[in-house]
Amino acid sequence: MALDPFHARLASYRETALARLLAAVPRREPQRYLYDPLTSYLTRTGKGIRPALCMATCQAFGGDASDALASAAAIEMLHTAFLVHDDIEDESELRRGLPTLHSEQGVPIALNAGDMMTAISVRILRENLPALGHTLTAGVYDEFEHMMQESLEGQAMELGWMRDNRLDISDEDYLRMVLKKTCWYSFIHPCRIGALIGTRNGVDLDRFNRFGSYLGTAFQIQDDLLNLTGDERRYGKEIGGDLLEGKRTLMLIHLLRQVDTREAARINAYLGEPRPARSAQDMRWILELMRSRGSLDHARKVTRQLAGAALYEFNRAFRDVPESDEKTFLNQVISYMVSRDV
Repeated sequence: MALDPFHARLASYRETALARLLAAVPRREPQRYLYDPLTSYLTRTGKGIRPALCMATCQAFGGDASDALASAAAIEMLHTAFLVHDDIEDESELRRGLPTLHSEQGVPIALNAGDMMTAISVRILRENLPALGHTLTAGVYDEFEHMMQESLEGQAMELGWMRDNRLDISDEDYLRMVLKKTCWYSFIHPCRIGALIGTRNGVDLDRFNRFGSYLGTAFQIQDDLLNLTGDERRYGKEIGGDLLEGKRTLMLIHLLRQVDTREAARINAYLGEPRPARSAQDMRWILELMRSRGSLDHARKVTRQLAGAALYEFNRAFRDVPESDEKTFLNQVISYMVSRDV
């Protein structure tokens, strides 16, 4: 079945980035305990939206996609490292429809593989030097470093809330966490780096911040909804996994404002247990409460509002960019991110 133009272009960016990722993996020992599992994990291709945003933005601003390829691949390599570490921290069992790397290889091997992916991502960035020169390469590195710091700070917030069993998280707390954990590295910085390269540092990169934050937050809430209501065979992760992990999603935060004292105490007790002790029965009970108290509908409404805001900010961020296939693709990313069912 032929792909429509949007999905065909997304697949092209994804495959180009994947080839670059695989080429960056060393062909030396230890293969069995490091590079083989690392390579196998990389081939579990996701949507590839981060490298696509980076290369398409570069092209939309007049650059060549090949000049942005190393940076796009470095972002995707770092993203994959984050996934490995996230799955360990969350005790997740599935990733993209297959056992997580630590489920397959054990935590020590998986953790080390994730560390190596991070190291490789930084090495890939050095390969910008011949094409971009020292000044532009340093600019890309500064963006990359900020992206890493924001993401790790956001992850620390979420992990801390779960460790301390915090039930006092507000919508504003959640949005701040998502901005740090998801928006900067998945949406804002891929666009900033693409434009930085495409214009040779000729635009104000802050123009992408609001667009990326609205789109990234809509994406994250949609992903959280899919975790509760999606088809596990298509979604690729265990349905209800966020509840089993105790994650503070927008739906859970909303629900905690709707329940009575007895229900709140039961939810508190559930979240206070270690993950292995949290029962599927209690998880389904909380999910049903989310349905009946309007928490899922609330999240869907917020997602639609954020998508509208992202479209408005897209038109501002790309206001002086000539019409092109790449600009059309970037516009279509908004509806793709918030309407997807996988």
